[in-house]
Amino acid sequence: MDTLQIKDEFIKLGQALKLANLVESGIDAKLVIKDGLVKVNGQTELQRGKKLYDGDIFLFDGQEFKIKGK
Repeated sequence: MDTLQIKDEFIKLGQALKLANLVESGIDAKLVIKDGLVKVNGQTELQRGKKLYDGDIFLFDGQEFKIKGK
C-alpha cells in the first residue's frame, strides 16, 4: 500500500486518482469511477466528488493508496 500525502483536510476521489498518477485526466477519472472500477474503504464508489480524508483507502487497478492528511 502506498501513501498519498495531501495538503488540505480532504481530497476528492477524482483528484486523488490524478495525483496518484493512476489516470491522466479528470475525464479518465470520471470514466473509471462511473464504471465501478474504484473502491473506497472496501466499497465500490461511483461519485467522482467523494471526499477522502486522512486514513481513507482507495483501490484502483490493483494499486492501493492510503490518504495521509496534513
